[in-house]
Amino acid sequence: MIGLKADGSPYRIMIVDDSIFVQNQIKKLLLPEGFEIVATAGHGREAIEKYQSLCSGIDLVTMDITMPGMHGVEAMKEIIKINPDACVIIVSALGRTDLMKEALLCGAANYIIKPIKRKNLLQTIQYAIQAFI
Repeated sequence: MIGLKADGSPYRIMIVDDSIFVQNQIKKLLLPEGFEIVATAGHGREAIEKYQSLCSGIDLVTMDITMPGMHGVEAMKEIIKINPDACVIIVSALGRTDLMKEALLCGAANYIIKPIKRKNLLQTIQYAIQAFI
């Protein structure tokens, strides 16, 4: 199972997306692989607050870009200020290369375009785990 560390404990994930449907979709794809979902957030400010309180308990964040209030790239920048080693994967319906480039330049481990495909999500997370965690 790719969701388990070498010691057998699960990688802990925070899912940030304003769509409950997408949050649930990601959960359904990750839980059978052994990952633990430790938090969800519906917008950038909530993500920052939850990350700050659970910082040491989160291994990886999936982050939507377009959300009410604060968009995902700004939230990711704030999370990286809290923890420069934070591993964030952008998950977005936007195929805009300018936002993807900005996210990558600001520290995102990678990005996935919606609709989410199981194989793509798992490969992207596995790459991030190997490269960043």
